[in-house]
Amino acid sequence: MPYDRLIAPLLLVFSNVFMTFAWYGHLKYRETALAKVILVSWGIAFFEYLLMVPANRIGSTVYSAPQLKGMQEVITLLVFVGFSTWYLGQPLKWNHWAGFALIAVAAWLIFLE
Repeated sequence: MPYDRLIAPLLLVFSNVFMTFAWYGHLKYRETALAKVILVSWGIAFFEYLLMVPANRIGSTVYSAPQLKGMQEVITLLVFVGFSTWYLGQPLKWNHWAGFALIAVAAWLIFLE
């Protein structure tokens, strides 16, 4: 399908929004019992998987597995930057940006033929 190159990254973006909330959203609610946080996180992660699995299945028709993983890492970082800044109120510092930039360079290398 001609849109596979676009559908996979788009699904990865949306799945990462769910993933980020499942993994880090509870940090705003430290008073909530850990057992409840785990159950809620699992519930959120279910929706992540509903998007992630098709993203990888569709994406594998046009990208290699390492390329999908590299793309996933960059998307995860981009979603996390917004989440950390706007939801958690923890903007990134220069060293965070530098580290994320190195990860982005590593992902770019994966796409070289």
